[in-house]
Amino acid sequence: MSATIQTTTTRASANFKVSTRRPSSKRSAAASNCTTQKGLRKCSFRDDDGISKTSHHHLLEKKALATTKTTKGTRKAHFVPKASSSSAVTSPSAKSASSEFVWKGANLKAAAMSVGFGLFVCFVVPRPDGVVPQAWNLLSIFLATVAGLVLSPLPVGAWAFLGLTTAVVTKTLTFAQAFGAMTNDVIWLIVLAFFFARGFVSTGLGDRIATMFVEKLGKSTLGLSYGLSISEAVLAPAMPSTTARAGGVYLPIISSLAKSNGSEPGPTAKKMGSFLMQTQLQCSGHSSALCMTAAAQNLLSLKLAAGLGIVIANPWITWFKAACVPGILGLLLTPLLVYKLFPPEIQDTPEAPAMAKEKLKKLGPLSQDELAVVITMSITVFCWIFQPFGITPVISAMFGMSMQLFAGVIKWADCLNEKGAWDTLVWFAVLIGMSAQLNELGFIQFIATKVSAALTAANLAWPQVFLVLHVSYFAIHYFFASQTAQVAALSTAFLAMMLASGVPPMLAGLTMAFHTNLFGAITHYASGQSAVYFGSGYVELKDYFRLGAIVGAFNFILWAVVGGAWWKVIGLY
Repeated sequence: MSATIQTTTTRASANFKVSTRRPSSKRSAAASNCTTQKGLRKCSFRDDDGISKTSHHHLLEKKALATTKTTKGTRKAHFVPKASSSSAVTSPSAKSASSEFVWKGANLKAAAMSVGFGLFVCFVVPRPDGVVPQAWNLLSIFLATVAGLVLSPLPVGAWAFLGLTTAVVTKTLTFAQAFGAMTNDVIWLIVLAFFFARGFVSTGLGDRIATMFVEKLGKSTLGLSYGLSISEAVLAPAMPSTTARAGGVYLPIISSLAKSNGSEPGPTAKKMGSFLMQTQLQCSGHSSALCMTAAAQNLLSLKLAAGLGIVIANPWITWFKAACVPGILGLLLTPLLVYKLFPPEIQDTPEAPAMAKEKLKKLGPLSQDELAVVITMSITVFCWIFQPFGITPVISAMFGMSMQLFAGVIKWADCLNEKGAWDTLVWFAVLIGMSAQLNELGFIQFIATKVSAALTAANLAWPQVFLVLHVSYFAIHYFFASQTAQVAALSTAFLAMMLASGVPPMLAGLTMAFHTNLFGAITHYASGQSAVYFGSGYVELKDYFRLGAIVGAFNFILWAVVGGAWWKVIGLY
């Protein structure tokens, strides 16, 4: 028999190997004894060398020649189907595994609890006199939606959409009423805030500003914390997303500083990293409360207050005037408090300023894109502050973003990829829309009147009611995983109760907005920025809750005492 040449070819896309033997002569065309059984065609024949062969052909799929072997002068070529496709030779156990049902949808336990809560309110709790059936049905759907935000049977946007769908299907709301909040200017201002934050991060401008402060104040670990905290307060008015500042700017900088000093997540975390992470997180509440445009929840709070008739003239300046004293004092005292409660092992960092200086040297002068962000955001913030020609904040933001798109600083594809912005648009609109409809149906006023009457019967004056409601609002946040979610769900009701008890409208509206920023660090799930810093792995969970409770209480008392005195001076009450 003449020699043979063996070749092997691997086809990755088909997930099989092909092995062939090419004889020197061709086999005869004649074939005999072909049979078909269970989808396989079996043919026996002899080639020109007189060697008996048997081939197996699958009738339904492409085949691959897998092995060739010779036994007692007889070569057999075995053909098998692709491993990636189903065939007649698939084992019963493989079939059983592939057909096993696996639930991939919502967390059924959390979904049942959320829906069950709404059904219990709707069908078991008696509807009070003075509340129309439509309002009671909407309240049940609203409470089930809010419960889902806490228990998370689905992502927030998906669960909110289910709630909205339920309201429309049950004819509790019309389609126009259900989607009416999609045109809310504050929601779109929050969406634009996500886009602005992407510009700061992608161009590196936020990183540059933070590094400049590290160069000036970074000779000690405490100085580093002050440099980073103050730089965030400077960035905040033009970067209206606390979470974006945390994840896009400060987490990378703090991680780099910590690791360069031998502080990694784990045993060495407390050398420096854990202290810087906690200080930045705890100070972010003051940075966000300092300016109206520093956080998404600020804008939402003012919008909801306006729905109850609390309209603040020249809101940016009025906000800053009321927040500046407690906010700046908080920025100065919070790092010291964390330093005492959670001291770093490394307290001197003489090399940090030199590292920052070297980094700035490598960055060089402002790039074209960075300069474009500086110019466009300067114009936007100017319009936010002074509102020339009566331009509202959302129009100012639209104008600023249009300039960045036109200049190519940010691409439209970047905006489309900002999933957090579009997710926020959906679930914010759902909660705000339901809350607004509850207000229109008279339910919010009904609750406010009842609670106010009960507090009055207890002989509580408005300052006492004001304090009790604020303490309650703070404590409730332990059940929420989002600051903005709590604002959308509860702010209107709490404001209405304050107004019904005689709290001065301006004081009620501004303090509720300030307050929302102060509990964003009490747990690892309290806010987006808290989750970002916790995810770094530098701070243990027990320390998160301990520091969150102590510093949170400190912040609350600071704003209540120092802020209360300052608000009296400027005439808020």
